[in-house]
Amino acid sequence: MSGRLYGVGLGPGDPELMTVKAARLIGEADVVAYHCARHGRSIARSVAEPYLREGQLEERLVYPVTTETTDHPGGYEGAIADFYELSAKKLAEHLDAGRDVVLLCEGDPFFYGSYMYMHERLSGRFTAEVVPGVTSVSAASSVLGRPLVQRDEVLTVLPGTLPAPELARRLADTDAAAVPKLGRTFGSVREALAEAGKLDDAWYVERATWGQQRIEPFAEVDPDTVPYFSLALLPSPAYQSRVDGEPPVPASPARGGEVVVVGLGPAGPEWLTPQASAELAAADHVVGYGPYVARVPQRAGQQRHASGNRVEADRAAAALELASSGARVVVVSSGDPGVFAMASAVLEQVSAGRGAGVRVRVVPGVTAAQAAASRVGAPLGHDYCVLSLSDRLKPWEIIERRLDAAGAADLVLALYNPASRTRVTQLESAREVLLRRRSPGTPVVVARDVGGPEEQVRVTTLGELDPSTVDMRCLLIVGSSKTVVEAGPDGAPTVWTPRTYS
Repeated sequence: MSGRLYGVGLGPGDPELMTVKAARLIGEADVVAYHCARHGRSIARSVAEPYLREGQLEERLVYPVTTETTDHPGGYEGAIADFYELSAKKLAEHLDAGRDVVLLCEGDPFFYGSYMYMHERLSGRFTAEVVPGVTSVSAASSVLGRPLVQRDEVLTVLPGTLPAPELARRLADTDAAAVPKLGRTFGSVREALAEAGKLDDAWYVERATWGQQRIEPFAEVDPDTVPYFSLALLPSPAYQSRVDGEPPVPASPARGGEVVVVGLGPAGPEWLTPQASAELAAADHVVGYGPYVARVPQRAGQQRHASGNRVEADRAAAALELASSGARVVVVSSGDPGVFAMASAVLEQVSAGRGAGVRVRVVPGVTAAQAAASRVGAPLGHDYCVLSLSDRLKPWEIIERRLDAAGAADLVLALYNPASRTRVTQLESAREVLLRRRSPGTPVVVARDVGGPEEQVRVTTLGELDPSTVDMRCLLIVGSSKTVVEAGPDGAPTVWTPRTYS
């Protein structure tokens, strides 16, 4: 009968912070395994030592490389992958012999823990159980005496190995954060905290709960003294009491600020206007749908507030509330903010009485319709109308009536929001309505992710349009009776609508 594998979390370092179950399993195990460097010393074993007993087998899993270089043909990743395979075979020999194996892991086994690599290799063959442990993040919060998060605050845990610009973006987007295992990444993390405007709020915690623990403001730490077992902590911003007991600093008197609703264009920075770029750089806060906020370059001291795609009203209200305290707030939209986007949502909240005294401005952007039209020529060269096929905010009966009217008026149509995972019938219905007024040969441009890495633009006809090939990232341009399709010099179709109408 095979033995059982236990991944046992030891907690942050103080043996008294180990769970009762972890201590019991360590004492009962036939084999106690632990990782260590080539010098043979193991922090995990030292934490578990009070619970070891005589006669137990010990299996050291010695890393072939830690921070130094390697001549392995696969580099560092190759050397570590081979090490994990060899370690799994060693543990499997004990398990096949019927011995129960406890693999020690600092903190929690599934929280950046080394145990997980054995679990994925062995849990399919043997019974495996994970015993959770107190994480270094929880320990750091406790010794600092500051709560991690309160109420609706968001906690983000980030590896320090992320590039500094990415760290800065994510740090700016969150309320509270922890960046564990600093060591050589300290300089990059410090740079990111400064870029996110949060360096002065960050704490450095080293070896939390150990006898030689160290706590300092992050900005005051000497980089040359930082070991691997340390982390950066941004505790709850709502917890205003300082560690030394001084009262919180009272807020400044409110003064009316400004909300600027900015269009980012349909894709990357090359679509951003200089005016929009200047507004983004000057903002104290950036508010918007998560993927759009991610497109905004990070500026030191700027705070970012990302949210989901279906909370436009809440997002607008939050922006006005931030501006009510005197802040300069930018609300971002893809394309143009006045076309099915955030400008209307903000003004609607103002009309409802929110944001008294706050100025609201709108900065235009390149619309998706303009971007799609530019890829094929000039299909919007004459009169055209813009319609959204989403019936989430208006009844389908109204959409159908407007489609019919536009078709009867022989207008070119730019169709936004043609389909989604939950709206799969609307485009076919729209096609049927337009075919009452237009010939099957009417040109249709299907443009997807214009300006993005997955850009696809094709020209078909209203009769041959297949709605199943269209998703939410597409925009459609349906020509009028005068719209022309011609082959260009490279054979690609050019689509244009003449300005004259005979």
